Amino acid sequence: MAHITPLLWWRHVHTDTNAHLLHSKAGDRLRGGRGLAFWFLPMAASLSELPMDDREQPVHFRGRSRDLEDVAMQADVRWRVDSPERLAERIDFSLDLRSGAWTKQPLERISGMLTEMAQQLASAWLIETDLAVVLAKADKLRDVLHDGLSNNAVVVEMGIRIIDVGVTSIRPDNKVERALQTPARERIQLEADKATFERRALAVDRERAIAENELNNRIELARREEDLVAQDGRNERRRAQEQSEAEQIRAKSAAEVRRLEAVSDAESIERVEGARVTAEKDRIDIYRDLDRDVLLGLAAREMATNLPPIEHLNLSPDALTPLLSRLADASIRRMDP
Repeated sequence: MAHITPLLWWRHVHTDTNAHLLHSKAGDRLRGGRGLAFWFLPMAASLSELPMDDREQPVHFRGRSRDLEDVAMQADVRWRVDSPERLAERIDFSLDLRSGAWTKQPLERISGMLTEMAQQLASAWLIETDLAVVLAKADKLRDVLHDGLSNNAVVVEMGIRIIDVGVTSIRPDNKVERALQTPARERIQLEADKATFERRALAVDRERAIAENELNNRIELARREEDLVAQDGRNERRRAQEQSEAEQIRAKSAAEVRRLEAVSDAESIERVEGARVTAEKDRIDIYRDLDRDVLLGLAAREMATNLPPIEHLNLSPDALTPLLSRLADASIRRMDP
């Protein structure tokens, strides 16, 4: 919207850069351009402002396809002013010189015109097309609307350029839509059931794999336990065998020690006894050359050495007389030369 500032009998107007301002006086075009600002006398001036930015026009309409099915469609038509001078000649964009607002509603007229043209083009295409094709070929409807509006002589002559057309919605009657959705829903449900069955089958396979894994683990643990028991038995047998062998070695060692001790004792006894025998033999040899009476005296002395203590001794004359006689004879024989 143009901004108009009054000053006495003058007016100052300025517009944004996205608006095209036309200044006319007495039917003659004085100036025109985008983003203008100037002073003017309101008594002899006429101003028109045309938007130069892109505009979108939503189009809603209903039609019937070739197979007599009702269809509701929605599209967006994007357009812009291509020739502001020509459009100002066809549609009134005059401004109120006090407020700067449009005195008419030019954009509503353009919107109504484009909506009507789009409805005519869509209805003409729809009546020659089956519903299935309409629902599947939304891009075809877009091309029909874009080409039809862009090449329309009225649109071109007015200085309007169609930038783009987009089809946002195509919907049949509710009952028909539900009927058309049924196969898709059934297919989706089948896919969902299939996915559910596959998931359950996968879960069963995984559970079976887990159970098999647990069973294999138990078998492996039992086998290892069996190996452990067998190994413990072997260890015990080996330990007992080694202990028995150690006992045998100790017993052999002790027996060998005892044998050596016995041999040593035997040798010692043999040496002692041999020495004793030798000594006894030598003594006997000495005694062999002695007189009988000397031997008797030695025997008596030896016997007296080994007799227990005698407190009382009774000697009768009968016992002493022979003994004293033999001793006296022996002494006399030694004294004789």
